[in-house]
Amino acid sequence: MKKIVLILMFSLGLLKMQAQIEKEKNNINNYNKWSVEAAGGFNKPQQTITAKYSMERISPYTVDLGVRYMMNNKFGLKADFGYNSFTGRDTSIDFDSKYYRADLQGVANLGRIMNFETWTKTLGILGHAGFGVAQLENKELHVKDRMGNLIAGFTGQVRLSDRVAITGDLSTIVNAFQDRNFDGAGLTESRGFSGVLFNGTLGLNVYLGKNKKHADWVVISQEVDLSPLESKIAELEALVSKIPEKQIIVEKPTTTTIVNDKDIIKELINEKYYSVYFDFNKSTPIKNSTAAIDVVLNYLRKNPSASLDIIGFADQIGNSVYNNKLSNQRAKNVKVILEKAGIPSSQLNVVPEGADLSIEKNSQEARRLARRVTFRVK
Repeated sequence: MKKIVLILMFSLGLLKMQAQIEKEKNNINNYNKWSVEAAGGFNKPQQTITAKYSMERISPYTVDLGVRYMMNNKFGLKADFGYNSFTGRDTSIDFDSKYYRADLQGVANLGRIMNFETWTKTLGILGHAGFGVAQLENKELHVKDRMGNLIAGFTGQVRLSDRVAITGDLSTIVNAFQDRNFDGAGLTESRGFSGVLFNGTLGLNVYLGKNKKHADWVVISQEVDLSPLESKIAELEALVSKIPEKQIIVEKPTTTTIVNDKDIIKELINEKYYSVYFDFNKSTPIKNSTAAIDVVLNYLRKNPSASLDIIGFADQIGNSVYNNKLSNQRAKNVKVILEKAGIPSSQLNVVPEGADLSIEKNSQEARRLARRVTFRVK
C-alpha cells in the first residue's frame, strides 16, 4: 500500500511540474510587442561651437519619434527619428541651424532584467543604444553636412495604464565625420568623432496590440488552458483520496510491524509530497495546488490531536525583509483556509522561512518551485 501511495504521489508531482513548464511555453507570446513613441524636450551641444558663437545652456526644440518592437519581455529593437534646433543666445552672432537624424537601436528592458516587479508595478527603465545617419543644416550659410552617429541613453517609464506610459529620456549622441560645427559656420577640423550632443525629453509610449499587457510590463507567469494535464492530475488525486485507512503489515527479516495508512499520509506530508504553490509576488495559492490543502485538511480532521506547522517560503528575488514578509503572508493565508474549514487555530502554527536558499536563484523554473508552503505534522 505504501509503495502504491508513493508511486501515485511521484506521478502527481511530475504532472504538476510538467503543467508549470507547459504554462511557461504556451504563454511566451501572450503579450503585445509593438509600441510607438513621441517625445519633446531640450538639447545641449557639448562640442563643437565656432568662436563668437554660443547657445543657451539648455536649448529647446528637440523632438523624437519612434516605433519599437520587443522580441520578448527583456530585449527589442527600435527605429527613431530625431530633430534638434540650434539658435544663438543674445551675446552670440545670430544663427539658426537644424539637426536631423535617423537611428536603429537595440533596447534592453532593465526593469524586467532587474526584477522591478518585486517592488513596483508602475515604474520601469529601458536602456537603448545604436547607430544611424544625420544631417546638419544651416540654410542662411547654405550648409548641409551629412554624418554618421552613435547614440545611447536611458528611458524612465511611469505606467499610466496597459496602453500608455509617460517617459523621460536622457541620451548622448556622438557624431562621426562631422565637418561643420553645430552653428554651421566653422569647420570641426576632424574627420573622426567630433560632435557630441546631449538630449533630454519627456513623452509618451503608446502600446499596440490585442493582448492586455505589453512586453515592458509583463512577467511571464500567466494562467493558460491546461485542461488535458489538469484532468490527469485530477484522476491521480482522486486515486490518492480513495486509499482506505486500514492497517497493513510491513515485513522485515526479523520483525513484523503494523503500520496505519494515516501514518503513511503523515510521512508524505512531512516529506513535502504535498506543497502549496504561488505565483510570483503573490500570497494566494495557485488553483492547481489547493489539492494539497485538502489532503492536509482531511488528515487533521481524522487526527484532532495532531498539530501542524505551516511553513512559508519565497524565492530569492527581492531583499530578505520583503521575502520574510511574503513567506509569512503565504503561510498565514493557508492557515486561514484551514481555519475556515473548521480546524482550530490552536492546532496551527505559522513558520515563515523567508527565501529558500537551497533553490537555484538564476533559474526561473527553480524559483517557481521555491514559492511554496509546506507542512510538518507533529
